[in-house]
Amino acid sequence: MTSRDGDVSAWDFAVSCYERPGVKALCLALQDAHGQSVVLLLWGLWTARPGAPDQRGAAPDLAGAVRLARDWEDQILTPLRAVRGRLDAPPWSPGGAAAPRRQILAAELAAERALLEALEALAPAAADPGAERPGLEGGAARLIALSAMWGPPIPVALLEALAAAAAAA
Repeated sequence: MTSRDGDVSAWDFAVSCYERPGVKALCLALQDAHGQSVVLLLWGLWTARPGAPDQRGAAPDLAGAVRLARDWEDQILTPLRAVRGRLDAPPWSPGGAAAPRRQILAAELAAERALLEALEALAPAAADPGAERPGLEGGAARLIALSAMWGPPIPVALLEALAAAAAAA
């Protein structure tokens, strides 16, 4: 799917990025151990991609993105994850709640997609898709900025590793 300007959508970028070696494990560590929003971080990488408008001077609204993601995480995603987690514990596990668990996981993924699409709307339209690919510094810097706005400090090495894994082709 493409975004409003013909570039790759934030969702398609995030799905492709998440499938790269090492990205899923880093995202889950950032979420579970450090309370970060994976959707926000993947959006941050999408905004730092080749041809992204801030590579040419137009920057996305990071503060607005953090506020939107915080509300969505607190009101929608965290409760869904909590219910899904309870279905993985006794007396409902193993297998007794497989069908509702799958439905909640589907709802969680749909909610993550909706958040990513709302975040995408906060980013300026993409510039020249053939523009020079930003180095690791661009993606890592974006992740560091978003993470700092999100909450307590976390190991920068994890964010740099995520940026590097996401940039790997």
